[in-house]
Amino acid sequence: MTKQIKGFIEFIQAQGVMTLAIGFLLGGAVTRVVQSFVTDIVNPLIGLLLGSAESLKDAKLTIGTAVIAWGNFVAVLIDFTIVAAVVYVGMKLLRIDSLDKKKSDKK
Repeated sequence: MTKQIKGFIEFIQAQGVMTLAIGFLLGGAVTRVVQSFVTDIVNPLIGLLLGSAESLKDAKLTIGTAVIAWGNFVAVLIDFTIVAAVVYVGMKLLRIDSLDKKKSDKK
């Protein structure tokens, strides 16, 4: 049983599972911060610029019975752009050139 546990721990260490888990958790936290920033600050400001005190997410165009929720699309696009920019800057600060860079074999 201890041999299996030791093998499992070696697998986690060798495959970078902990690093992946940490990255996943931090990515989720960054996403929540960005979503809050966009929803609570950016969207209301853009809504004011459009002449309405409502949130950008509520902006829509009604043509007959069709409702085009363009404001929600723009809000999601802003979310994506900010998250992508944060990831880009983070990778540059950490000097990561590629996500799938292979480790060189040392002999």
